[in-house]
Amino acid sequence: MKSKYIPKRYVIVILTFICTSVCYIERVGFSIAYTAAADAAGIDQSSKGMILSTFYYGYACSQIPGGWVAQKIGGRRVLLFSFLLWSMTCAFVPLDPNRVVILVVARLLVGVAQGFIFPSIHTVLAQWVPPHERSRSVSLTTSGMYFGAAAGMLILPSLVRLKGPQSVFLVEAALGIMWSLLWLKYASDPPRSDHPKATAAGFGESSSLLPIKGIQKAKVENGVHSMRTPKIPWKRIIFSLPVWAIVANNFTFHYALYVLMNWLPTYFELGLNRSLQEMGSSKMIPYLNMFLFSNIGGIIADHLITRRIMSVTKTRKLLNTLGFMVASCALMSLPLFRTPNGVVFCSSVALGFLALGRAGFAVNHMDVAPRYAGIVMGVSNTAGTLAGIVGVDLTGRLLEAAKAAQLDLTSPESWRAVFLIPGFLCIFSSIVFLVLSTGERIFD
Repeated sequence: MKSKYIPKRYVIVILTFICTSVCYIERVGFSIAYTAAADAAGIDQSSKGMILSTFYYGYACSQIPGGWVAQKIGGRRVLLFSFLLWSMTCAFVPLDPNRVVILVVARLLVGVAQGFIFPSIHTVLAQWVPPHERSRSVSLTTSGMYFGAAAGMLILPSLVRLKGPQSVFLVEAALGIMWSLLWLKYASDPPRSDHPKATAAGFGESSSLLPIKGIQKAKVENGVHSMRTPKIPWKRIIFSLPVWAIVANNFTFHYALYVLMNWLPTYFELGLNRSLQEMGSSKMIPYLNMFLFSNIGGIIADHLITRRIMSVTKTRKLLNTLGFMVASCALMSLPLFRTPNGVVFCSSVALGFLALGRAGFAVNHMDVAPRYAGIVMGVSNTAGTLAGIVGVDLTGRLLEAAKAAQLDLTSPESWRAVFLIPGFLCIFSSIVFLVLSTGERIFD
């Protein structure tokens, strides 16, 4: 990993990929471990939904502060602190479903710590990655989420069976500490960041920016640290329609993702009477599909832009619309599939095309506001986190309402509303993005 063999920006992107992978191993791991412990303790679905959604309250509270802190002191330092905080929390908290207060406090703390991570990552990538590599870099980094989720779904159920739910927390803590050591050793702030002419393409390494029309041709556009930190245009960000287009799609993406991530294990076990341990490697396919489609979307987007086949705006809109519309059809069809293989296929299509759509809205932060990418990411990811709070908790309430109405949780009717809601949200948000988004820089 020496910089003379690998350009430093590539090292940074690889490390951020590992970062998101470990974060999502933790999230999937808690869902698997807590579900096993809660089912053994006879905890009802509504209470499970409350505990599973607690993480997102802390996560929502720290998104915008995370972007602000990363803007002020640098994403590299914030990432290291955040990882150490949630890793130590996992290491020392007991997983006992009956000790509700301890679990709530722990999940809030982990949520707050992880809430600083993605705004910090966007700040770091905006400093290191040139415009023509953004789609690939962001797609690879965010695909770590799905790689981590796939790895967690494959390995952690067996770990729970062999060593118990608490072992998942210890493994997660160890992974977090190991990543922190890697980041401490290999990550750095961009060199010559106090120089107004510093380039974004590795800040002097052997690569160059593509010619970009208009204002982008003459100015550095990657949130470079300077001796005087620029004033953040909060009012313009909050009232910007393109920012709201990103916000709407971030909300929808995470609503669908978090509902499937937290409740798909329950759907397999209660809706299909099939345990995760019995499903083997097939249970990781939806997240592996996300990993593949996320990177495919990034490669396609960069190809369309660098070859000037389509403008940045049209490229973002095309991939976002295609991804969300196909995902909508798959989500609304999911309760109709009554076999594990059918559900794996349908959820794989839904999650894969949602990941493809990230080459639209998720990269758009750095198109419209490269200098304030962490701030805009914090704003939009707050909406995504609220989706987690609403979606995970609402799903538990919908299932409890179905039981109260004497519906069997093995019947499709009990689950129809659970998957119809994110399906309709996909249609709505893709229309919003088509109408309001842009690929042009709107914040200097």
